[in-house]
Amino acid sequence: MKCTIQGCPGEYESRTIVHTVKHRGEVIVIDHVPAEVCGVCGDVLLAPETVRRIENLVKTNGHPARNVPLYEFA
Repeated sequence: MKCTIQGCPGEYESRTIVHTVKHRGEVIVIDHVPAEVCGVCGDVLLAPETVRRIENLVKTNGHPARNVPLYEFA
């Protein structure tokens, strides 16, 4: 599918991404999220089912697979 960003000649391709969400003041990082990514500009599209699964993950607040350091850009 052609990129939806005006003027971008790229095409979307299926990939997995790292997606971050800020929920109740906490940063949540979700790895291996399926997405459509433009090979030229990097625009990302998530399917509605993927968004629902991310919302459920955030709501259930289960135990993360691992913890990562968080750096702040001061």
